[in-house]
Amino acid sequence: MSALQNTTSPSIIFLLTGVPGLEAFHTWISIPFCLLYITALLGNSLILFIIITQPSLHEPMYYFLSMLSTTDLGLSISTLATMLGIFWFNAREISFNACLSQMFFIKFFTVMESSVLLTMAFDRFVAISNPLRYATILTDYRIAQIGVAIVIRGTLMLTPMVALLKRLSYCRSHVLHHSYCYHPDVMKLSCTDTRINSAVGLMAMVSTVGVDSVLILLSYVLIIKTVLSIASSEERKKTFSTCISHIVAVAVFYIPLISLSFVHRFGKRAPAYVHTLIANTYLLIPPVMNPIIYSVKTKQIRRAVIKVLCYKETKL
Repeated sequence: MSALQNTTSPSIIFLLTGVPGLEAFHTWISIPFCLLYITALLGNSLILFIIITQPSLHEPMYYFLSMLSTTDLGLSISTLATMLGIFWFNAREISFNACLSQMFFIKFFTVMESSVLLTMAFDRFVAISNPLRYATILTDYRIAQIGVAIVIRGTLMLTPMVALLKRLSYCRSHVLHHSYCYHPDVMKLSCTDTRINSAVGLMAMVSTVGVDSVLILLSYVLIIKTVLSIASSEERKKTFSTCISHIVAVAVFYIPLISLSFVHRFGKRAPAYVHTLIANTYLLIPPVMNPIIYSVKTKQIRRAVIKVLCYKETKL
């Protein structure tokens, strides 16, 4: 009985994994990951700074973009310490409670990103289908309410999923297969029945990321229907071009997520390092790409970035 107590104790230590089979090259592998983290942190911080300091960007679309940048910062920071700790110092140990905390925040910011992308799709739909009422529908107060709702939704949906891991007994190997705590990975180490955990985890992801993806698709069906009703082809092109950044951001978020799911389900014969590298990069691609997408594709953001950078150069 005491052995079972020990395996369920919060004092349990998990061992994270770098890139299996390539441990000798961890220092070199860390270089591109380090550059990705720097790009993600600087890019999203710059977007946030620009939106906060530029009054011309105090509009619903840019408020939602600031939410996306905040989410991307959180997602990057959630894995930064463990991933680079393994590559640089071979610091593989993580306590049970720290593992659960990291798992919660990774899932929370993933769900939050999905929710923000859905909100941005709704923003584009309102702007295109009802431009005269756009400002009255998406007021500052309503945007604040949406932000609070996104946080509450993520917390309520994910807390049971993570908390239920505390009821499990871990009497097998404590070695995880990623450089961060991944929910299915932790469940596999349990020697007790995990069907409830699997069902709750699946329900949490389907009712958040799954539902969001369907609603985003539905939003674009309605957007395309509205755009096609515009008489002028030039006006149609101009109207739909306001959605390009968001469409690319949605693709950048969902394609790596779906790829990781496919690799876990169907890529059992693939080398272990393939699973690890895809799992590591899938969390970094959206935070790295989103600032670049919106800086390149959105004229107002691009002008503001150039303005801020030029101002800093003149100050120097």
